[in-house]
Amino acid sequence: MTQDFELIAKTFMGLEPVLAKELTQLGAENIQIGRRMVSFTGNKEMMYRANFQLHTAIRILKPIKHFKALSADDVYEGVKSIDWTEYLDNDTTFAVDSVVFSEEFRHSKFVSYKVKDAIVDQFREKTGNRPNISVANPDIRLNIHIAEDKCTLSLDSSGESLHRRGYRQESVEAPLNEVLAAGMILMTGWHGDTDFIDPMCGSGTLLIEAALIARNMAPGVFRKEFAFEKWKDFDRDLFDEIYNDDSQEREFKHHIYGYDIDIKAVNTARMNIRATGLTNDITVAEADFKDFTQPKEKSIIVMNPPYGERISTPDLLGTYKMIGERLKHQFLNNDAWILSYREECFDQIGLKPSIKIPVFNGSLECEFRKYQIFSGKMKEFRSEGGIVKTEEEKQQMAEKRRFKQNREFKKRLEEQEENEEADIRTFKFRSLEKKEARKDREPREFREPRDSKDFKDSRDSKDFRKPRFSRDSRDAKSSRDFKKPYKKNNRRFRDHDDKDED
Repeated sequence: MTQDFELIAKTFMGLEPVLAKELTQLGAENIQIGRRMVSFTGNKEMMYRANFQLHTAIRILKPIKHFKALSADDVYEGVKSIDWTEYLDNDTTFAVDSVVFSEEFRHSKFVSYKVKDAIVDQFREKTGNRPNISVANPDIRLNIHIAEDKCTLSLDSSGESLHRRGYRQESVEAPLNEVLAAGMILMTGWHGDTDFIDPMCGSGTLLIEAALIARNMAPGVFRKEFAFEKWKDFDRDLFDEIYNDDSQEREFKHHIYGYDIDIKAVNTARMNIRATGLTNDITVAEADFKDFTQPKEKSIIVMNPPYGERISTPDLLGTYKMIGERLKHQFLNNDAWILSYREECFDQIGLKPSIKIPVFNGSLECEFRKYQIFSGKMKEFRSEGGIVKTEEEKQQMAEKRRFKQNREFKKRLEEQEENEEADIRTFKFRSLEKKEARKDREPREFREPRDSKDFKDSRDSKDFRKPRFSRDSRDAKSSRDFKKPYKKNNRRFRDHDDKDED
């Protein structure tokens, strides 16, 4: 446990600085920020805590070998050189995930197959038998990352992605990822010092993640298992000690409020909140944000309104105009943070943001913007001691430059544009050929036009999909068994007699 080793925490693009700060607070050392990852060093306890306590990590990898590979044979030999009996035996199932950014290796599954072949062949040569592959529920998960010729082979200590906390009973259309929700809240600097409001709460992800942050509760407390629990060197006593330690939790003296116009979403949010045992901290009600009024207590709003991709509203731009109007007149002397994708949506808010932070929501490059709502002019606000941007927020703003320089698909997009340009030139050339050929044809008979609807210019009639105002939820199944709500006095205290059950 005392020996330190290299670890990698994976996350979403834009959340790397937030994750690095979490790791610093956790006591990790040699922290270095990369693209969609943060590397650090720590011992076995640190690895367990990183899985159990980090809010913004997707998975925790433990590298076991770095090597260079210029061909598939190099990958095979590099993997086969490892003594796999330290990690597997013939009765152990395993799976291989691969992430590849290389001109030589264009298919990630092919790389996974080469890793699998190297491991299986080593066991066949040594024992005459081989371990089996299990994609669904393997005993050991491996991860290989290739960037050009640099390969990193790692043990995946998390297993299922850490965003799957374990508290979600039901969902809605296009739910917000739990890791992204936690990252957004931590970006605001909120740690439970005011009331928290999400006026378009959907299934309640932001509400629950806010409660966990406010109480400083480990998000892993709801999970059934982590991949490291199946490792040969798993220390059950150490992990039980970490799991049952609530000494860092704190009292939350304020309250969290969630609202949604869709009663199905409200019921789904309530169901998920009950599964966490946090109903005393969170209140959810059916309400339209156009009826929102000034809260009595100091508050912060964090919201993820529809932005016309997976879900929308009948009047998307009108919705954002309404959001700006409500904030301007009914949220004075408070801060509001809004995640969205379309610039035209932000424009409709009609307020000047004090900070813009780029983040990815799935494949969409979005922005998370802060609006400081105050009466009067900016000069007066500053003269009275108001702070527009903190030093930390200025650093977050600087991420925008790094975002654009290191955009992962930039090269691919440039190649695509070149191909499209070539296609356009080819299309023009062929069109001229067809035009010349048509001159020699006999004139066609005149046909009566078919009855059809007039098609307006798409720029004038731009129309987004029109589901309901907020995220639709699936019909709640009345017979569904709920997980036992989390309570402090119901934490698992394993007895040493049950060690052999696993």
